[in-house]
Order: sequence, then structure tokens, then C-alpha cells
Amino acid sequence: MLRNVLALRNISQRTISTASRRQIENRVSEHQKLFQEDNGIPVYLKGGITDGLLYRFTMALSVFGTGFVIYELLMAAMPKKQK
Repeated sequence: MLRNVLALRNISQRTISTASRRQIENRVSEHQKLFQEDNGIPVYLKGGITDGLLYRFTMALSVFGTGFVIYELLMAAMPKKQK
């Protein structure tokens, strides 16, 4: 019984401590070159198509939100007529 417990303990420690992890390549220098390059593109668009889409979505949401707030303020400022 004790031998089984010790074997189980050794197996559990071995699988946790020697688990191989995927090595992630360090690409910081590549990103630094991309973002520091002087090519006339704003830094918030240098990430590619996804940055452009995210920028456009954020601007559209901001314009819609501003318009909606102005509309709601106008509706609150003009009381409805009582019958």
C-alpha cells in the first residue's frame, strides 16, 4: 500500500515538474522595427487591417454615441405638450 502511494507521488511530481512547455518566439524586435519605421502611417494604424477596422469601428461608435447623447439632451430640454 505504501509503495503504491509513493509511486503515485513520484509519478504526479514527475508529470508536473517535467511538463514540456511550448517555447514562444520573442518578436519584440520585429514589432519595434515596424512601429518605429517612418512611413507616414499613424502608430495606431501600423498593426495592419485589424487596427484599421478597430479604429473605424471606434470612430463610428463615438459619432453615434455623441449624436445619441445630443438627441436625448434635446428631448429632455423640450418638454412634451400636455393635453
